[in-house]
Amino acid sequence: MALADWDFFYCLFLPAQKSLAYPMTNLILFDSDARNHLLPLTATRPMGELRVGILTVREKWERHLRASASYITQEYLQEKYPIRIESENLIINGAILPNNALCLRIGQLGMNEALLRNGELVAARLDEAQFEALIEDEEIRELQGTELDPGIQIVQIRHLWHLFQWNQQAILDDFGLLAKDKTSQRIPATNRIFGAHPVFMAPGAKMECCSVNTANGPVYIGPDAEVMEGSMLRGPVAIGEGAAVKLGARIYGPTTIGPGCKVGGEIARSILFGNSNKAHDGYLGDSVLGEWCNIGADTNSSNLKNNYSEVKLWDYEAESFVNTGLQFCGLIMGDHAKCGINTMFNTGTVVGVFANVFGAGYPRNFVPDFAWGGVESGYRTYRFTDACETALRVMERRNAPLTELDKAILYHVYDRTAKFRSWEK
Repeated sequence: MALADWDFFYCLFLPAQKSLAYPMTNLILFDSDARNHLLPLTATRPMGELRVGILTVREKWERHLRASASYITQEYLQEKYPIRIESENLIINGAILPNNALCLRIGQLGMNEALLRNGELVAARLDEAQFEALIEDEEIRELQGTELDPGIQIVQIRHLWHLFQWNQQAILDDFGLLAKDKTSQRIPATNRIFGAHPVFMAPGAKMECCSVNTANGPVYIGPDAEVMEGSMLRGPVAIGEGAAVKLGARIYGPTTIGPGCKVGGEIARSILFGNSNKAHDGYLGDSVLGEWCNIGADTNSSNLKNNYSEVKLWDYEAESFVNTGLQFCGLIMGDHAKCGINTMFNTGTVVGVFANVFGAGYPRNFVPDFAWGGVESGYRTYRFTDACETALRVMERRNAPLTELDKAILYHVYDRTAKFRSWEK
């Protein structure tokens, strides 16, 4: 069960009493109301598995609170992301990014206490019986709720564009978590490093004959990642474990290249979650790619309209395009989506899970999940069995299994998104 609507919960709160400091206990992240606005990226994962900065939201909370997290998430995701309930449970809104002040306040929560921000649940500490009652939508009359001190800032992911919009601060925060009290590998003298911020190379990382500008932020190169010759990085940039930056790549921060990704060409202010490829020339800006995506050679995504007006982006919950309020917004691509060589994406395009786009011309600004085709050929439905066969081949190349549980999740997405594939009607 996803606890997306907490109205029943709020009305049970009593005035808060002064709390005592409690040690950290079992951590549980829940999907907030924003979950449906973050599709297609949340179609295959809880909100806590979204990547912003170097780490996922879950990894951030685990490091801040020195805890191991589980999830309250959508029913079809629960088997892959099961919940763990103990005698004491700290539940936290999975849309919120941690910071030191917020974590300190959460650490002061007493049993039966909850923190709110403008009536929305931020965190609560519950015993096992209270938690079970909450899951069953039963009343917890003894729960004490209080508004969080307005002086404590909260960064909350409510819309797709928030991911790249807030990536700069997230990289800076995560760099502090990962590099603090650690020594970087020696950076080879063939590289040209300049700027006020540090470069951190984790064990096994490689970089030769590259230009790195850290004037605006640090550069993090994860374990066993490789930045090939001639690449130019302008921080803040994060390169995840085992990722590869191809020869002569140009990467403008803030950009996150997730674990196992392969990138090349020109990338600016973007996030790649993990095991996705944009390995050739072409431009990607103000964009977010999920996992197992592949961008064909010489593909370009527009992130600025010709008339410089604010960009609208498809919203699955609204089933319409919504105004981002941004002048720069590029491509959002769900897991396993792909495009052919020389694809041209319009400003503010959303491509669903397992969509496969190819051919001349600009695809529409929303390409539904499991769509196959393009402007010239039109679209047909990517048969589920064919999609899984492709995913199996792709994932085997990186020694990753496509499990029956993964297939069940993907089939749920396939079934639930049929209404957007107009050609099926």
